[in-house]
Amino acid sequence: MQVFFADPRERFLPPGHRFPVEKYELLKDLLGKELPHLRLSCADLVTEGELALVHTPKYIQAVLEGSLAPDLVREIGFPWSQAVVERARRSCGATVAACQAALTEGVAANLAGGTHHAMADRGGGFCVFNDVAVAARAMQMLWARHGRRALNVAVIDLDVHQGNGTAAIFQSDKSVFTLSIHGEKNFPFRKVTSDLDVDLPDGCGDGDYMVALSSALAELRRRFEPGLIIYIAGADPLAGDRLGRLALTLEGLKTRDRLVLDWASQRGIPVAMTMGGGYGLDVSHTVRGQANSFHIAWKAWQRWQNQSQ
Repeated sequence: MQVFFADPRERFLPPGHRFPVEKYELLKDLLGKELPHLRLSCADLVTEGELALVHTPKYIQAVLEGSLAPDLVREIGFPWSQAVVERARRSCGATVAACQAALTEGVAANLAGGTHHAMADRGGGFCVFNDVAVAARAMQMLWARHGRRALNVAVIDLDVHQGNGTAAIFQSDKSVFTLSIHGEKNFPFRKVTSDLDVDLPDGCGDGDYMVALSSALAELRRRFEPGLIIYIAGADPLAGDRLGRLALTLEGLKTRDRLVLDWASQRGIPVAMTMGGGYGLDVSHTVRGQANSFHIAWKAWQRWQNQSQ
């Protein structure tokens, strides 16, 4: 299975920043030990042209040149630096590459990504560019360039925070279906309507979560026929997450991932997985949850290969 990353060893934030940047290095190292057959590759930078499929030229140039207004920098939550810009571009590139690989091999992943709060003209919530939206648009353009029929893309966003940026970008687009299952009272406090939103109460545990997810997948199947799924497998629904407010266990998170990946593979729909958020008080707990997602994706990839033989 192909997995793409923005170099996790480059510390793109200053010491003491509240975003747990160290989790990417820890995750990559853990996967190297537990899943040595993964094909890990450092992603290329997303091009300015690919960014322009989603983001406004004014916003792109302001990010690249470091001329964003201070209030927009604060909304993102990262201080501007060339390292932050390169990280954001490479993380977008990783999701584009994962989508291309998934369309060929069935399942692929980005070791980061899921930056679903970024809108067309601004970022927010630790999200500079919206990698999911950029990748969806890039794949649709690639499909059209090869003379194929229109590619429908479903975004299954299971980060604990609503994907407001993705919802806003695709709000009037019938070729992209946005599904978000998230904490009702959590950030963002002004949500943007997705094609399907499922609001969960604080403290929601494994059982109620899986009922909600199963119902949402059934509704997705009833309303839309995707040719590609971009799956945001956030670890922040885990109990004890600093920004989460839900109460899933590690086993519950694995059940969630199996439900999504089994649902997709049974229907022959390729899946590109991104990591989304994870802010555990114990970063190793977050990393364990995200590593488990790769174990389940690896098994789904193996099933794809067996079916194609």
